Amino acid sequence: MYKFSDEKKNMEDEDKTNVKLGREKDSPVRSILKAISWRAIASGTTFLITFVIFNQYTEKSEGEALKIARNITAIDVIAKLAFYYLHERLWTNIRWGKYWKRTFWRERAWRRLYNKMHK
Repeated sequence: MYKFSDEKKNMEDEDKTNVKLGREKDSPVRSILKAISWRAIASGTTFLITFVIFNQYTEKSEGEALKIARNITAIDVIAKLAFYYLHERLWTNIRWGKYWKRTFWRERAWRRLYNKMHK
């Protein structure tokens, strides 16, 4: 019990430090806006690829290819927007790797020796 409360206190202190340093979690609104902006780029790409494939490599008319590309893009937008948002929210709650500290080399005594020898 004692060890757990110490770990919890350390995590709370680290969270406060991260907020002060501007390393807080993304808000849900930010995640939604990121998802929408990415979807605009990705869906435009999907539309162009679908249209070119159906227009050039099938016997469909330009109007039919346009309709197919539009339908595929509509489904793509809705499905991938939802999945991206869920993915983003899941990763927001995972602490691993988010507050990475560059302490590995600083803690090694041989580095100090190396730097001293090469001055």
